[in-house]
Amino acid sequence: MTNPPHPPSPITEAAPPSGPRAGRREWTALGVLMLPLLLVSMDVSVLYFAIPQISADLEPSGTQQLWIFDMYAFVLAGLLMTMGAVGDRIGRRKLLLIGAAAFGAASLVAAYANSAETLIAARAVLGIGGATLMPSTLAMVRTLFTDPDQRSRAIGLWSAVMTGGVALGSVMSGVLVEHFWWGSVFLVNLPAMALLLVLGPFLLPESRNPSPGRFDLLSVPLSMAAVLPVIYGIKEIPSQGWNVRYVVSVTVGLLFAALFVHRQRTAASPMLPPALFRGRGFTPAVVLNLLSSFAMLGSAYFTTQYLQSVLGKSPMEAALWALLPTVLVGVAAPVAARLVQRGVNRASVVAGGFVLAACGYGMLTVAGTDSMWLVLAAAGVIASGIVVVMSQMMDLALGTVPAQQAGTASSVLETGAEFGGALGMALLGSIGTGVYRHEMPSAAPVGARETLGAALAEAQLLPSRAGDALVVAAREAFTSGMRAAAVAGVLLLLGAAVLASVTLREVRTRTRDCAPAAPTHSRP
Repeated sequence: MTNPPHPPSPITEAAPPSGPRAGRREWTALGVLMLPLLLVSMDVSVLYFAIPQISADLEPSGTQQLWIFDMYAFVLAGLLMTMGAVGDRIGRRKLLLIGAAAFGAASLVAAYANSAETLIAARAVLGIGGATLMPSTLAMVRTLFTDPDQRSRAIGLWSAVMTGGVALGSVMSGVLVEHFWWGSVFLVNLPAMALLLVLGPFLLPESRNPSPGRFDLLSVPLSMAAVLPVIYGIKEIPSQGWNVRYVVSVTVGLLFAALFVHRQRTAASPMLPPALFRGRGFTPAVVLNLLSSFAMLGSAYFTTQYLQSVLGKSPMEAALWALLPTVLVGVAAPVAARLVQRGVNRASVVAGGFVLAACGYGMLTVAGTDSMWLVLAAAGVIASGIVVVMSQMMDLALGTVPAQQAGTASSVLETGAEFGGALGMALLGSIGTGVYRHEMPSAAPVGARETLGAALAEAQLLPSRAGDALVVAAREAFTSGMRAAAVAGVLLLLGAAVLASVTLREVRTRTRDCAPAAPTHSRP
């Protein structure tokens, strides 16, 4: 009589030997890397308070003003994948230092720009530099920290700095513009980039893919043609509505995305190797990270407007209050890393992060027009839950791909995050706008029925009593729209929690799906 077969055991990640633990040198190097990362993330929002002075000084047209503001983010999103692949080929430290030099030089040009065209061009170069710095810094974390526990903590710090930088950028902008001239918001980049250029060659090891194959030049324009039209279209939809132009833009981008995917599957040496997505955990990490960015920026779309337009805070006051929720962010990622290190299943930790963020959205569903502390608390809870997810997904993604592809993997994660953030603002913003228009009285001026900002502007042109009534109605309608979007956010995040539980349930230990190939690196 034969023994019955054993039931299949859960698939777990293979656990290769941990690398040597990082010491003071590596943690110091991480601190040096955090400075450019902070500035790159701050540059997304650093023009919030500088635009009025720039407009008065350079007198840009309406279109030029939009490009001054958006050029950086568009170029950054369009080049992330390209620069990740370039870093894997020429060396991530080399690319990091080249990017730092370009970022510093462009910052200097932007600070002293004497025309709108010059400033737009400088912002484009800043975007190129940012696209080299973001995937390179995350890939360097993989090189510096070969011990999984330490890498998890380092990535948690990376995530917290990245998230906090966006909030800090607007505050820094307000302080500098108040005491100096608008160019000072760019000059603050120079000391950090100079420090990186001086210390980077001594503290950062070089690493690259030892056999990357030929660089596929055709993939570069295809990737940009896929990313930029989609990002442009979904960024404009919340404020401009579902205009045919933006729908066409998204459609064209998706068509190029299909061509890009086909190219990666058929090229002899693709920019994004398809095998990258076959590693257990990588594709779920990209998708879940995209959903977390959706939730983060989707909520920010409402909370920033709520502080300024519903509560009547000045832009500077709103920016300062918006910093308060980020206090919790610095705690969330290290706590998540510690839980995973103590043996808690990663699927449970990530699902818990989504549920926590869903609770924050749930708090927004009961907000009124005078609920500042509730909204700030909700923003803090959302941010904490999302940073838990982001830090764990970055750790998972980097741990399940070969070390020589860390730059490419980082760029895919960050490009997905750009898509997710734009989608969050577009879809949740559209829900809020639709409810706002439905709730506004039919007797209100046509412009006032479109957006809260337009209603507040219209109210100033009306007699006192009528203007006050319009302001009250508009603020009530906006808050109703925020509550409706929050309900959608709760449902999406609970669905994401279920998805995380299903897709990550076989990941029993830290990111050890496959033994990563040893990186080719050298100390100076």
